[in-house]
Amino acid sequence: MTSQPGRTDRVTDYTRRFAAFLDDEVAPLEADLAERDVGTPWNPRLDEAGRMHPAVWEARREVQRRSAAAGLYNPHVSVAVGGGGFSRAEMQHVEEFVYRHAGLGLGLAALAWTEGANPALEHCSDAARERWLAPLMAGEITAAFANTEISVGTDVLAMETRARRDGSDWILDGTKAWITNAHFADVVQVTAVTEPGAGTRSLSMFLVDASAPGFTRGRDIPTMLDDGLTGELHLDAVRVPAEHVVGEVGDGFGLAMAWINWRRLCRGGMCAGWGEWLLARALDRAQRRTSGGAPIAELQAVQHMLADMDADVYAARAASLLAQSELDALPGGAFGLPLHADAPRLTSLVKVINDEAFFRVADRAVQVHGGTGLRLGSPEEKLFRLARNLKIPAGTVEIQRNAIARGLIRRGTGR
Repeated sequence: MTSQPGRTDRVTDYTRRFAAFLDDEVAPLEADLAERDVGTPWNPRLDEAGRMHPAVWEARREVQRRSAAAGLYNPHVSVAVGGGGFSRAEMQHVEEFVYRHAGLGLGLAALAWTEGANPALEHCSDAARERWLAPLMAGEITAAFANTEISVGTDVLAMETRARRDGSDWILDGTKAWITNAHFADVVQVTAVTEPGAGTRSLSMFLVDASAPGFTRGRDIPTMLDDGLTGELHLDAVRVPAEHVVGEVGDGFGLAMAWINWRRLCRGGMCAGWGEWLLARALDRAQRRTSGGAPIAELQAVQHMLADMDADVYAARAASLLAQSELDALPGGAFGLPLHADAPRLTSLVKVINDEAFFRVADRAVQVHGGTGLRLGSPEEKLFRLARNLKIPAGTVEIQRNAIARGLIRRGTGR
């Protein structure tokens, strides 16, 4: 077997332990959830406010707590703050395994996602580490990343949320929208303007207690994911102590990009894992489904769809492994402050290649399954919607192309 970047002994140990965790800890929770009229982990019922059913949310939370206790929740976080310290190439293998073997089940919650610890939080103060980061890593609380606003997405420097000094504290005012985990987060990473007109130094990041006076959760924002997790957040003169500034004042843009780039790079393992899962399901379907007395897998049209799915998964996975290995080798790695000049291009390559390849894979998976692939609630239908969704969050595929082009031009001019 050819050696692959990041395929280390600790990755092998992690995946072995994760597989056992799925069997021993997650499976009983999924069986219990299946007996209740609350939907599924991937298609939960929503409450009267349009939010994820509390029973499904609590089942996810229980998985997170158990995963943290088992040492599986934070492999992506540095050893310095109590994580596994895995490289991005190692995380490609970890994430691929998790998404391939958890499918769309509760096991996905066992690896910290947007509601857990992330690279930006490694820059918080000692006080904030104790107050927020430690319980996040233990799965005791959840977080949200509040960067986007109603009229501001990719152009983060145009945001209107403001933070002003008041003694040693900061006072925050503004509204954030399209925020994942808005309804449930205990702490929110809020990016706000602290020095208007200072370009990339105009923003700072704050850890905001969701129970603080002036902080309110707004309306649910229904999306094609239909999971009841997206909403608005409002800050009306919310007081934040100085020790809850992440990094230094003026680091907000770089820290926000660290978070966003983390999510972009996670596309590699996510799309490879789910792509392999969809391909396995499509192959099984093609071998069992008959037409004219023979399996449809014998039809050349179906064989070509399966071959194209395999080619997309293989090519995107290979590109992701190479790019993330190159990122690991850069000074400061994938999330350095300041970020190495080659990092944006490599990160954007991972995102755009996977977003577009996975959409094609999901589309063909629906086609191979035929009518059952169109059924609301099927894994193929859910992942088709999710694949379409991926092209927008964490920077649209068009913005990724801009970043790639800028990187190429910079290399060509030597700047």
